[in-house]
Amino acid sequence: MHAPHNTPTIFLEGKKTILRPLNKETDIPSLVTWINDPDIRRFIANYLPFTISMEEQWFESRSKDTHHHIVLGIEARVDDEYVFIGTMGLHNIDWKHRFLTTGAMIGEKKYWGQGFGTDAKMTILDYVFNTLNMHKVCSDVISYNKRSLNYSLHCGYNVEGVRKKHFFQQGRYYDVIELGLFKKDWLPIWRAYQKTGRVK
Repeated sequence: MHAPHNTPTIFLEGKKTILRPLNKETDIPSLVTWINDPDIRRFIANYLPFTISMEEQWFESRSKDTHHHIVLGIEARVDDEYVFIGTMGLHNIDWKHRFLTTGAMIGEKKYWGQGFGTDAKMTILDYVFNTLNMHKVCSDVISYNKRSLNYSLHCGYNVEGVRKKHFFQQGRYYDVIELGLFKKDWLPIWRAYQKTGRVK
């Protein structure tokens, strides 16, 4: 885990978090720890042991393909310090049809359920709709990932479909829930969040 610090690089700033470019030297050890953690791995696509060199290759590929993927680090503001707790990604960016897919990982488990993921998501959605001028945002959630589903729905996403028995985990198949979000549905929630710091 990264030690807290006071002088973060800031790309986007929310109420409780900042989003910043990833740092190869300092962030990769945390990313490898999180991706291999069974409690986290069950919510993401990875199912093989993940090494430092594999993560470095992923980092390089994403760094060279910002036209299609943008991945930022999430830092939580805690007692006037900043702590690296996860990542927020924009994937498969389609500049013609103006849609993309979001994905998030809060790797520091002690910060789960404290609103940091919601703040980071609302902050990235502001960037997506009001800077990148995207028309639609998509996301997929494994049916047993209730935390991710609920916070996505709170941020304005709507269920658009279900891929039945599409994800294999721990000896059985699970549905994958397809979510979609348009700016008109998100904007009232964003305005309320700016005023109150709450999405509902």
